[in-house]
Amino acid sequence: MNAPVDFAALKTRQQAAWGTGDYAVIGTTLQIVGENLAEACDLRTDERVLDVAAGNGNATLAAARRGCRVTSTDYVGSMLERGAERARAERLEVAFQTADAEALPFADASFDAALSTFGVMFAPDHARAAAELARVVRPGGRIGLANWTPDSLIGRMFKVLGRYVPPPAGVQPPSLWGTEAHLRTLFGASAAALQATPRQFTFRYRSAAHFVETFRLWYGPVNKAFAAQTPERAETLAAELSGLLDDLNRAGPGALVVPSEYLEIVVTRA
Repeated sequence: MNAPVDFAALKTRQQAAWGTGDYAVIGTTLQIVGENLAEACDLRTDERVLDVAAGNGNATLAAARRGCRVTSTDYVGSMLERGAERARAERLEVAFQTADAEALPFADASFDAALSTFGVMFAPDHARAAAELARVVRPGGRIGLANWTPDSLIGRMFKVLGRYVPPPAGVQPPSLWGTEAHLRTLFGASAAALQATPRQFTFRYRSAAHFVETFRLWYGPVNKAFAAQTPERAETLAAELSGLLDDLNRAGPGALVVPSEYLEIVVTRA
């Protein structure tokens, strides 16, 4: 019989991982995903919108640009600081609050919409995170998500990392959030409707080596994975990631252009 998962200890380790590097260096390149998600959710001026696991605020800014009253949350304070810098630069009024996606500090039905771009999918307790999203959104409101699929570049990258830093036993992989069947199970009776649309984000770098170097420096989980290796193993990991990128590159030898599938989900709250 497997021992129960210590989610509290796991989240503490996750916080430390996501707090390394500077996710905003990579996160800002994903801004178009937040804009598309805001449109998919048909956000309205003055609606109350919650961004969960907001990172550096892509969905936050997209909602605020549409006149929404936005609360941006993450359990890594340094990420929220980056989002706040961006909001100030655009003269957008946003409330920023440190919060755990699995224990949101808001009353039931507090928001017209809740969003998350490549954020809540990394919460280790999937069922609890989904229940919290549903709890804080009013009946008839929307839950909008953008989640990497298992076969996306990022999904495949995490499979590679898992061979060097094995994932915790008993924890469902984040990429399950990128499958419609899993989402229908998670939201169940709390969803009056669920629309899932496959989309692509395209990563653009000079080369595979440039991508690996950038993620190794700034993307917390990759940074931590490399730090846990011997120099020889780190070199092997870099080569394996570069090989994956080269296989998926559609630009030829002069640049790196790699499409990565994600699932755009809009849940209408029952």
